[in-house]
Amino acid sequence: MARSYSQGRIVQKLLSMSNANTPELPTSPEPMEPTVAIPETAAASTEKPAVSREPTESFGSLLSDFEQSHKRKAEDGSRQIAATVVAVNAESAFLDIGYKTEGILPLTVFGGEADAPSVGDKFSVSVKGRDIDGYYELSLFKVARPKDFTSLEEAFEQKETISGTVTGVVKGGLTVDIGMRAFMPASRSGVRDAAEMEKLVGQDIRCRITKLDVAEEDAVVDRRGVLEEEEKVNKDRRYAEIKEGDVLHGTVRTLMDYGAFVEIGGADGLLHISDMAWTRIAKPSDVLTVGQEIEVKVLKIDPETRKISLGMKQLLAHPWDAVAEKYHVGDKVRGVVTRTADFGAFVELEPGVEGLIHVSEMSWAKKVRKGDDMVKTGETVDVVILGIDLAQQRMSLGLKQTLGDPWAEAAQKFPVGSQVEGTVTSFMKFGAFVQLAEGVEGMVHISEIVADRRLNHPSDALRVGEHVKAKVLELDQEKRQLRLSIKQLIPTGLDEFVEEHQEGDTVSGRIVDVTDGLARVELGEGVFAMSTLPVASAVVEAAPVAGALDLSSLSSMLNAKWKGGASSVAAKPEPVRAGQIRSFRIAKLDRDAKTLELVLLP
Repeated sequence: MARSYSQGRIVQKLLSMSNANTPELPTSPEPMEPTVAIPETAAASTEKPAVSREPTESFGSLLSDFEQSHKRKAEDGSRQIAATVVAVNAESAFLDIGYKTEGILPLTVFGGEADAPSVGDKFSVSVKGRDIDGYYELSLFKVARPKDFTSLEEAFEQKETISGTVTGVVKGGLTVDIGMRAFMPASRSGVRDAAEMEKLVGQDIRCRITKLDVAEEDAVVDRRGVLEEEEKVNKDRRYAEIKEGDVLHGTVRTLMDYGAFVEIGGADGLLHISDMAWTRIAKPSDVLTVGQEIEVKVLKIDPETRKISLGMKQLLAHPWDAVAEKYHVGDKVRGVVTRTADFGAFVELEPGVEGLIHVSEMSWAKKVRKGDDMVKTGETVDVVILGIDLAQQRMSLGLKQTLGDPWAEAAQKFPVGSQVEGTVTSFMKFGAFVQLAEGVEGMVHISEIVADRRLNHPSDALRVGEHVKAKVLELDQEKRQLRLSIKQLIPTGLDEFVEEHQEGDTVSGRIVDVTDGLARVELGEGVFAMSTLPVASAVVEAAPVAGALDLSSLSSMLNAKWKGGASSVAAKPEPVRAGQIRSFRIAKLDRDAKTLELVLLP
C-alpha cells in the first residue's frame, strides 16, 4: 500500500542529504515513494488517481514539507476543505483534498453504493484524522473543532460532559467527532442494537471522555453513563413532582406475572395486576402490551424505597356503586364460579361484583365439605341473594334456595302428633337425627328413644341407616327444627288400659297420695289417674304397715277387679287415706292424649 512520507522517513531523508559531502562507502539508494497514494481497493476501478513523483528533493523542500504537514495536521479539523472525487470503489470514495495523500469517505455517508458519487464530484469536507492505511478520514459534517486539545484535556480531567457528533459506524462501535476523532464502544452507546446505532450517525450527542491520548490523537468516549446520570436526575426531579392521587399519562415498559412497570415521565411505577381492572385478571398480558400508552392514578409513594404504586381501575366507575339499585335480597341471579375454597365458592355476577356461596348454603340434604363438591370453576350457576353488605362490598349467595325449600310445606306434611318414618343419618351425644324427606331432618332426644331403660349414647339402641318410625312432638318452621319421639309409639300398659276401657266403667285402684281434695290413683303398672274426692269424705293418715308391701299381690288383685268389672270393696264407707284400694268410675277418657279422670265411689 502506497503512503505519503512519514515523520521518521522525512527525518531520515534530511540526515542523508546533510551528509552528502562526507566520504562514505557507497550505499544503495533508497527508492522514493509516490506522493499520491493509490488505494488497493481502487485497482478495480477503470480510473486511478494520478501518481506524481519528484526526481530530486532538497533539504529545504523536505523541511518545508515536514512543517507544512504538521501545520495542516493541527489546523485541518478547524476548517472546511474543498475536495474532488478522484476514485470510487465498492466501499469508499477517494477525494483530492490538496494534500499529498487523498482523503477517504465511506459510501455509507452518501446513502450506500446506489447513491455513490462520481469521479469529478466536489464536496466540502473536514478532516477528522488518519486511518491505519495513512488516508485522511473525512467528514461531510461541518464541525467547529478546537485549535488545540486543551479544552478536551480539561474535560477529561474534570470528567465533564461534552458535545460530539456521531460520524460513522465501525466495528465494535461508533466514531464520534469531539474536536478530534474518538471511538465510542457499542456497549457505551446507550442503544440496544445495530439498527439504533445507525440512527445515531449524524446526530449531536452528549458524552464523556474516558480515555485521551493527545499525542496519538486517540480518545474513547462514553454516552451511556451520561444518559444514566441524566435519567437519574430526571427521576429524582420527577419523583419530587409526583403526588399521591395524581392522574398521569404513562407507557407500559415491562410486563411481569404480578403486574406491569409503567414509565411516567422519567419515573417508573408498578401497576399491580389487582389494580388493572375491577374484574379478576389471570395475567397482565390479557389487558396490556409493551409500549401501550395508558392513563394511571398514583395510589401510593413510599418515601424510603421511592416505589410508586399505580392503578388503572381507580379511574373507572366502581361496580359496587350500582349494586344497591341493581340487586336486592331474595333476587334470583345468574353468575360464573370464579374460584372454590374449603368454605365455599365465589360467583361473579358482573365484572367487579362477586358473592360467596357458603358450603352450608349449597344443598338441603347433602353435607357439603368443600366448595368443589357441588360446583366447579368456570361453571354458570343460578343463585339467590341472601345478604348484601355495601360497606364491606360483600354478598352472601345461596345455591340450595334455587332448588325449592323443603321446609315450606313441612307443617302440612309433618303435623304435631302425626306418625312419620325416616332414616337415621347421624348421632350426637344428646340424640339421633332422622331424615324424613329431602332436606328435612328431625331430632330424637336420647330420652325419647326407648322407655324401658336409660341410654348412655343413641348408638346403644340405633344404628346409622336404620329405618325407624317416630311421633312428631314439636315443629319450629322458622328455626327448621323437628322434635321426634320413638318410644311414644311403643305400646305400654297405659295403651292397653285405654284400649280396653271407656268412660263410665268402674275400676279399682290404689290411692297413692291425697292432696287438696284430689287423689292420685294407681290403676296398674305405669297407669296413673287423678280422682276427685267427696267433700264429706274424711282423710286420715295412712296406717303404718308392718313389713314390706306385697306389690305383686296388689297387682293381681287389681287385675282381677279390672277384668271382673265389679267392686269387692266393702260397702261400709271408710275415710280416704293413702294406701287404700278403692273403687272409681272413669269420668273422662282421652284416647289421643291418653289421660284419665276418675270419681271415687262410696
